[in-house]
Amino acid sequence: MAFKMNLNSFFLTALSGATLFLSSCGGGDTAGTDNGGAKPTYSNKVVQHSLSDPDQLNPYNAQGEQITYMASHVFQSLILLDFKTYEYVPVLAASRPVLTATEDGGMTIDYEIRPEAVWDNGTPITGKDVEFSLKVMKNPKTDCLQKKPYFEYINDIEVDAENPKKFRLICKEPYHLAEGATGDLWILPAYVYDPQGLMSKFSVKELATNADNLKDDPTIIEYANFFNSEKFQKEVMIGSGPYTFDRWETDARVVLKKKENWWGDQLADVNQYYEAFPDEIVYETIKDLTTAVTALKSEKLDVMRSIQHRDFVKDLQTNQEFLSKFNTFTPAQFAYDYIGFNMRNPKFNDVNVRKAFAHLIDVDKIVETLCYGLGTRTVGIIHPDKKIYYNSDLKPYDYNIEKAKELLANAGWKDTNGDGILDKEIDGVHTEFVVDIFFNNGNDRRKKTCLFLKEGAKKVGIEVNVLAQDWAIFLERTKKHDFELYVGGWIAGPSESDPKQIWHTESYSGGSNYVGFGNAESDALIMKLRRTLDQNERAQVYKDFQKLLHEQVPYIFLMAQKERIAIHKKWDNAYGSGVRPGYWEAGFKLAQ
Repeated sequence: MAFKMNLNSFFLTALSGATLFLSSCGGGDTAGTDNGGAKPTYSNKVVQHSLSDPDQLNPYNAQGEQITYMASHVFQSLILLDFKTYEYVPVLAASRPVLTATEDGGMTIDYEIRPEAVWDNGTPITGKDVEFSLKVMKNPKTDCLQKKPYFEYINDIEVDAENPKKFRLICKEPYHLAEGATGDLWILPAYVYDPQGLMSKFSVKELATNADNLKDDPTIIEYANFFNSEKFQKEVMIGSGPYTFDRWETDARVVLKKKENWWGDQLADVNQYYEAFPDEIVYETIKDLTTAVTALKSEKLDVMRSIQHRDFVKDLQTNQEFLSKFNTFTPAQFAYDYIGFNMRNPKFNDVNVRKAFAHLIDVDKIVETLCYGLGTRTVGIIHPDKKIYYNSDLKPYDYNIEKAKELLANAGWKDTNGDGILDKEIDGVHTEFVVDIFFNNGNDRRKKTCLFLKEGAKKVGIEVNVLAQDWAIFLERTKKHDFELYVGGWIAGPSESDPKQIWHTESYSGGSNYVGFGNAESDALIMKLRRTLDQNERAQVYKDFQKLLHEQVPYIFLMAQKERIAIHKKWDNAYGSGVRPGYWEAGFKLAQ
């Protein structure tokens, strides 16, 4: 049915939410020279460094960050954050949505798709495509459990019968990231991702309100098996964006190619999400960062981010030859590094032990020696630059060996056999305090962080084994809670976030609560935050939640950093941004 926008609407301003050397496909290759070789002529492709292969090509099911950046060029969302202003801009949508409170305590979100938007087969993109994408997300058997919490507030969708470009999202309750969450939904073409029309047998409302009873439905299972299959993990990635997946060479590169006559080319002056100038975007996998920097300096890479601090500060930014060819950028990196405890492991289920470990690592020294002025200590999940939400009253745990010894003794850890290692009887078994900590292979900063902890732990009689893991194995082990300690990092953006994915008890199985944190008190704070629309009230809830995390120590929060980016000067329209990955490579233009 047709509907009209409610004039008594309100707007939310939610601020979301291998080491192989390079082959001839490097970005510095030249197509020739002009005027006798005085000036190189570069091929129109951007080659950027990637520390590892993506875990898969399915943007709904993927765990790692790489696919998110690739997906932004293949798929499109309704809205996304502008790389310069950090404000939302419409992408598939014709404008930002209208959000309206309803009398039953819920809300509605009204959108309209751009009139120009079409799929590769020429059919228009409509609200029906948004409806299909929501069905995929809400199918209880699709492997996107870590993303489902961001869409659980949506109960239904109404597509305007007279103009299917218009649609309304029916929300069961207010959600502080309502606008931003709609931007996190990549819109999928049903003719690719459901050619048999299996999900057409279900409504969004049915999936939203009856998911538990649908888990064993044969059609639900049949579709989920199709969507979760190897086909969409390794072979197919098709959306309405300017680029299409070309190939994936394992442990070497992923290549995206620009579509011919893409529908959005006519809108290149609207915002950066319609800027798509390079013919190819190449993600070059080099698992060793030192090797990657060498490739960058020899111009086999056009772009590199998260360059090791020492290389960036002491080498690249003082190397005049390098600076004659590359620009460098240091935007805020809205991310933090941390050490995660398996809180359900008997070695770490006592908060005194976790606090002791927090006193065993000299984080200030890590910031000083590993970040070279491009990092700062942080005490929780909120970036220090987000001052309204950051709890500045919390003080980081200091490096204090004696305090750690006291806390460990209080937890019953003593060296009873005189072998220099603390021990304790756990479930009737004599247990030496020997633990493993792992990090993702190739990340030298995280490796050194592990070694700092190992050094501190040795001083109190704890043996720490440091283990490197390939990225795919790292992700799988954390997901399965198969660890004692690990060093990780969470990446966000310059907007607000929703802690449910990482911290709610429901997120232990299938979400990102790898460490097993949570109780009724923490869950209540998370849900209160999600339903609080007043910014000042919400700020206090954020601070209360940070305080609870600080007291319970599920993580040792380490540091927030400045990003370290280098982009070849052959590209114009290249700039640094706090929006990940820190640049919009599709907007790069070859310099004239």
